[in-house]
Amino acid sequence: MMNHHGTLSKIRKSIVMLLLLVTALNAFSQQQIQKKGHSYVKTSLNAYSFAKLLNDYNRTNNKDSGLSMFDLLDFCAKQNFDAVDLTGYFFPGYPAVPSDSFINAVKRKAHILGLDISGTGVRNDFASPDPEKRAADVKHVKEWIDVAVKLGAPVIRVFAGPIPPGYEKKWDSIAVYMTACLKECVEYGKLRGVMVGVQNHGDFLKTADDCIKLMAMVNSDWFGLIVDTGYFISKDPYVDIEKVMPYAVNFQVKESAFGVLSRVRIDLKRLMKIVYNSGYRGYLPIETLADKVKKGEPKPAIPFRPYDPYKLVPAFFKEVRAAIHEQYKNEYPLDATK
Repeated sequence: MMNHHGTLSKIRKSIVMLLLLVTALNAFSQQQIQKKGHSYVKTSLNAYSFAKLLNDYNRTNNKDSGLSMFDLLDFCAKQNFDAVDLTGYFFPGYPAVPSDSFINAVKRKAHILGLDISGTGVRNDFASPDPEKRAADVKHVKEWIDVAVKLGAPVIRVFAGPIPPGYEKKWDSIAVYMTACLKECVEYGKLRGVMVGVQNHGDFLKTADDCIKLMAMVNSDWFGLIVDTGYFISKDPYVDIEKVMPYAVNFQVKESAFGVLSRVRIDLKRLMKIVYNSGYRGYLPIETLADKVKKGEPKPAIPFRPYDPYKLVPAFFKEVRAAIHEQYKNEYPLDATK
């Protein structure tokens, strides 16, 4: 028969568990993006679609061998994108911050062309077990938050990072120090008026549950998810996309939901229905990618496709615009799909 002290101990444990559950539920509810009105979307192009050409230009400063950022803006305007997502590592001199004169020239040209700057992003690794490396990356993110302010970009994309060797079964341990890094970046973003979005990238963040758990741990109105439609590692990535929609602050819409080497085209009709039903209001940047495998991995059985962004971007963009129109009807008129 349980004694009085045993009963009290059991009651205390139950109360503690209840408080922890309430705290977790509050964190989830606070972190979800509160929306007004029905879903409304605008299109954008992620600069990574032209990664090689942008890098070639920055290396040679020669338009004959690459594409300048200003040429990219012209391309986006000609294709009738609403916006452009200017990834940080395509600015000359990255990881150093660009000069104010360069930032202002980019900002001016985008405005003259009628383009919003829907976001920017950096390279970082908050999964690294090296505290000095993480501290350097936090500093780097803060520097580029300042760049985002000058550009007028509302959100900056960061990565979680790959799970380091030997840490495969230490997700929770990594999450603790990663959260500390993200919180420091988010607090600075809040101070400067820029949201921080972490991108699911098939690394530390493989599934919707991974993402949602990290959202709750950081627990800030200034933190959200960059939904990469091609990088959930699961049987049905569309289920993951739907689960994370309450935390979405930006997108990367890919040609396939099953990775860069998949030839299974993304189901845009299903994706747009998910986006519409979620009430998401914001940008849908698209990103086309060249086939690639990690160093040391065997080449896939499927043949690599020729990658020409001048052809692939307009073709995919046409599909995306048609799918948006089909779902949004009057909110996205037919003439916008031309």
